Amino acid sequence: MTRYLGLPLLPEPLARLEELAIDLWWTWHPGAREVFRQLDYGLWRATAHNPVRMLWTIARERLTEAAADPEFVALYDRTLTSLDDARAARHTWYANAYPQLRGQSIAYFSAEFALHQSLPIYAGGLGVLAGDHCKEASDLGVPLIGVGFMYPQGYFHQRISADGWQEESYERLNWADAPIEPALTPDGKPCITAVPLGDRSVLVAVWRVRLGRVKLYLLDTDLEENAPWDRELSARLYGGDRETRVQQEIILGVGGVRALRALGSDPAVFHLNEGHAAFVVLQRIRDLIERGVSFDDALETIRQTTVFTTHTPVPAGHDAFPFHIVEKYLANCWGTLGPNRDRFLALGSHDNGGGTQFNMTALALRSAASINAVSELHGRVTRQMWDIWPGVPVDRRPVAAITNGVHAPTWIAADIAALFSTYLGADWFERHDDPALWDLVGTIPDESLWQVRQALRRYLFEFVRERARQRWTEDRGATPRVVAAGTLLEPTALTIGFARRFAGYKRPELVFHDPDRLARILNAPGRPVQIIFAGKAHPADDVGKHHLQRVYRHALDPRFAGRLAFVDDYDLHVAHFLVQGCDVWLNNPRKPMEASGTSGMKAAMNGVPHLSIGDGWWAEGFSGTNGWIIDGQSGSDSYEQTDYADAGALYRLLEEEVVPAFYDRGRDGLPRRWMALVKESIRSVAPRFSARRMVKEYVERMYAPAIERRKTVNSA
Repeated sequence: MTRYLGLPLLPEPLARLEELAIDLWWTWHPGAREVFRQLDYGLWRATAHNPVRMLWTIARERLTEAAADPEFVALYDRTLTSLDDARAARHTWYANAYPQLRGQSIAYFSAEFALHQSLPIYAGGLGVLAGDHCKEASDLGVPLIGVGFMYPQGYFHQRISADGWQEESYERLNWADAPIEPALTPDGKPCITAVPLGDRSVLVAVWRVRLGRVKLYLLDTDLEENAPWDRELSARLYGGDRETRVQQEIILGVGGVRALRALGSDPAVFHLNEGHAAFVVLQRIRDLIERGVSFDDALETIRQTTVFTTHTPVPAGHDAFPFHIVEKYLANCWGTLGPNRDRFLALGSHDNGGGTQFNMTALALRSAASINAVSELHGRVTRQMWDIWPGVPVDRRPVAAITNGVHAPTWIAADIAALFSTYLGADWFERHDDPALWDLVGTIPDESLWQVRQALRRYLFEFVRERARQRWTEDRGATPRVVAAGTLLEPTALTIGFARRFAGYKRPELVFHDPDRLARILNAPGRPVQIIFAGKAHPADDVGKHHLQRVYRHALDPRFAGRLAFVDDYDLHVAHFLVQGCDVWLNNPRKPMEASGTSGMKAAMNGVPHLSIGDGWWAEGFSGTNGWIIDGQSGSDSYEQTDYADAGALYRLLEEEVVPAFYDRGRDGLPRRWMALVKESIRSVAPRFSARRMVKEYVERMYAPAIERRKTVNSA
């Protein structure tokens, strides 16, 4: 470690504090977080929970004082011992279940990874899923190697103008504050690889992120040796035009494979998390052809060792490029693959309704033997959507379904986790994918769980008001915006959360279909209801921005009496408060456009019942007693009629079931009926929709078979 060379040395008893700060393992281990909280709680909050930044600014006297505190040093020592054990991966689930696969790694390619707000290389659900996948792989001992982009400007920060329009700004990452370090080659040198791009070569630096047992490598073109326009290629997540996007995806796929090779890594399996990374196939085929393998044999080898996960049924979510653009930027990538150039391009050929283009998802589908969608319903939709297996009936198309899950230690609130430790057992985390364990949720006293739920709602409102105060200060007293930010919300009122990317198919305005009826629901005497909105629209999505603007303006409407709020700049930090602190989680996409969704899983694990359309994971997760399903049963193909029917169904559920259950209190003041819902939400969702269940399923159904196939292919 060298980043703090300009500062005095850490006291000897705390010599590995920098090592702990830079390993994001700390983000999901309470003891590790407690080290930094106790070190300087004010600084912990002021740095938005970024220990790397803390160590730059903390008073050296405080470090000396902490090093002399036996209790603090004992906590620190226990934490470092746990970190060492995590990295060793000796007695993990994977080591015990698959000893024959020892030494075989899985490369996991994704365009974004959401790990912590100090590393803003994510935009939304895809990144959160990738981050949770990596964290759970670390917990289980799965030898995963992540590959993605190091975006120096990350994703955009969101501010809402006085008239409700989303404004985007980009903030350059302070490298010294980020939990990253240069990735080193086997001979100890910083890893830099060259990627052919059009008529030139672009240099790509590689950064490493530590996640306990898992390594994540991030690619970066911001090098002085590159032309200014090439330095910008990795600057922003999902930025630029189609030509920028195809260049980014060549760097991710081709550059990622080359980087792994330069780092001395030879993965047995390559997992493509969405089609952005499908150019991995190109480089891998070329490598095999250079060893004398025929194109057909190379393609078959690649296919047998490639896993592909598709995440969306929305056509716009699948990158497609005109062939001339693809050929332009692949001009120097072919090498010995050149004579088979047309055959490779044919792998991506697909007509999505607007003419034949080079489709990244089609390339991945044709190049992977293991393919999965992210929910049962999404699997059915995907099999209907992609007709690229000639003569294969729809129901036999090779698309499996592995429903998404979320990383329980990351998303379950500390207060809830403490209850679990008391009533489920201190080892509940190690067994949290076992459904039988969660039957013990019924033993948690209603009083105790209700107190925790109220405390989490209170934490949420403290956060919302602090955010509103910051905006008021920054805007020099812009009162309407402070109202929209949530200053009039009531800490004890039934609070509904709606937080996700603002896009048309997610129908963020459905609840406003009948404003007068909604106003009556929100302002019912003695039974107030309030809704907190959060989310970003893609910078190029004007439809999504207009949805957001209208929602924001509703928050200023006097009819709603300040019972609506919009929390801006939604990120992982905001998400934790919302999924833990709301009382109900609302989701109303246009079915079947939600492939899975994961925010509702996080909320449900915290005792926040789900109120949703029967789409994505909720089509599997709804039991009849753990939340509510919105079903207008319009039976119409008309969006207008479906929206009308679904809005009516939503209002009826709020009026007749949700609100009465929350406010039906016994003489002891406890909402017994509500607590039964809360407990059933936790019991039914926590094991089944955990990342632990999900990653085990990937290993059992995708990774292990692919590794075995690799052995067969290599021995042929």
